[in-house]
Amino acid sequence: MCLAIPGKLISVQEHDDILFRTGKVSFDGIVKDVNLSLLPDAKSGDYVLVHVGIAISKVDEEEAQLMLKYLTASGDMKNEMDS
Repeated sequence: MCLAIPGKLISVQEHDDILFRTGKVSFDGIVKDVNLSLLPDAKSGDYVLVHVGIAISKVDEEEAQLMLKYLTASGDMKNEMDS
């Protein structure tokens, strides 16, 4: 099963072409490179939902923490990070 996972955007790498704009996102301490082309206004410190390596929406910190809590409790967070 593929889920959108919340993470905190810790850095942004700008590019002339929006399709190549990327960032580093921390998922409870695990840092991954993520495509930010769908969120041109995303900035460091924002929480984003990531699906298959692409940030698809921004969420507030409270919502992100709640989602992480449920994903961790269900074991889905570990499964998604391992794949």
